[in-house]
Amino acid sequence: MKNGRGNRVAVVGTGFVGASYAFALMNQGIADEIVLIDANENKAEGDAMDLNHGKVFAPKPADIWHGDYDDCRDADLVVICAGANQKPGETRLDLVDKNIAIFRSIVESVMASGFQGLFLVATNPVDILTYATWKFSGLPQERVIGSGTILDTARFRFLLGDYFAVAPTNVHAYIIGEHGDTELPVWSQADIGGVPIRKLVESKGEEAQKELERIFVNVRDAAYQIIEKKGATYYGIAMGLARVTSAILHNENAILTVSAYLDGPYGERDVYIGVPAVINRNGIREVIEIELDEEEKKWFHRSAATLKCVLARYFAQ
Repeated sequence: MKNGRGNRVAVVGTGFVGASYAFALMNQGIADEIVLIDANENKAEGDAMDLNHGKVFAPKPADIWHGDYDDCRDADLVVICAGANQKPGETRLDLVDKNIAIFRSIVESVMASGFQGLFLVATNPVDILTYATWKFSGLPQERVIGSGTILDTARFRFLLGDYFAVAPTNVHAYIIGEHGDTELPVWSQADIGGVPIRKLVESKGEEAQKELERIFVNVRDAAYQIIEKKGATYYGIAMGLARVTSAILHNENAILTVSAYLDGPYGERDVYIGVPAVINRNGIREVIEIELDEEEKKWFHRSAATLKCVLARYFAQ
């Protein structure tokens, strides 16, 4: 165990996502200390060794080691990437039974260390497991965050930027709702350079509208496509987790589409779901309630209802 000298991030689970996330943290110089925790201690130790060998090339070398749950006591952030992975043909919600029990053990072990920081959950189904982490930890809701639809939103912006031939950073659009099959695009608020996307396609006719619909389907189904081709998705979500981590550790007050607890916004209560939220050192400062049109409202409530139906099997609602 190292002596705390700065921001410490504990990564629980060093599979594809956890290892890629640690790699992203190191390459961006986001954390001062990175501790890798995994049931397979040899894997965690090997990853720590491998990452340390690249320290000379990092912008701000971090202390990296493999540890155990006791190392979470002084962590500012615990990021959970452990659990069963999505297999070809499985939906994210198919993973609930496998991962609820795993999460109870992980979260209780982290809390037993005396941990007083924030949780960031990456494992799928992320909205369900973020709710479970909140319940199992007993922490205030704002200190438990899920990766939500940060990756879906990034995919959306990338594909829209590609279609309109502009940089994705200049595309302002959100995917909200479940990180899964019931997520939705907020077309009513999407714009490029301040010009609504719906206006941009008006002059292009029906085929352009169909192309936008195909873009959303490719966003929604991207994980299935990638899993079929290479077995798992990890680079994109690792970069997204690094972005959320930076917002937390650097107290940025950044707006990101994370899985946040709703207790009134969007007309929903007692559910974690992907929505824009202000993220800082204390976790979720506030949920941003963007204006949805009537169709989007229906879609969002349907998405929340899908999550609540699953939650009801495990938690008293």
